Amino acid sequence: MLFHFRNKFPQLNPFWDKYLKYQKRLEVPAKTILLEEGKVSGQYIFIEKGCVRAFFNNNGDDKTVQFFFENEGLTSFESFINNVPSLVTIETIEPSIVCLLPKQYVSQLMDELSREQGFVQMILQASASRQTHYMNEFVSFIRDTPEQRYQKLLSERPHIIQRVPQHYIASYLGVSSVHLSRIKSKLAKGKLHF
Repeated sequence: MLFHFRNKFPQLNPFWDKYLKYQKRLEVPAKTILLEEGKVSGQYIFIEKGCVRAFFNNNGDDKTVQFFFENEGLTSFESFINNVPSLVTIETIEPSIVCLLPKQYVSQLMDELSREQGFVQMILQASASRQTHYMNEFVSFIRDTPEQRYQKLLSERPHIIQRVPQHYIASYLGVSSVHLSRIKSKLAKGKLHF
């Protein structure tokens, strides 16, 4: 778990290395389902290469909630921790290389790492950072217009605009692909004001 932190904590490399052998490294095409909505998550996913999205089905429409890229880890945490059905599907957007670590080894690794100085603080900081990100997303979805949310993507996370197909970005913004095209057109003509 949390292999993306190994560069920040090189003293923990022996722990990371011990659990690398339990990972299943997969090279998968775009549109590969890594976790299906309604199934219980039993794997922690680390993205070595590629792009992944989390989404849920709303009456036949996909609603994208998050994008993940290289050196990021994810799972459906509530499902993973509490053994309940996942609220989201996790799917690759690009051909990707992912590493899957089964829950039993995640638990063992976390137990070992929890005894290391500074690790608990690191986990708390990482959790707080992720929680803050999700809270900002939630507030933005309520407060900001789709145009404002698109502008924020352009300024704060342009890699999403560059790598993710437009229909997934539209789903993430809560608009149709046609509406997103209009937003982009107005922005190109300098008609959007914030």
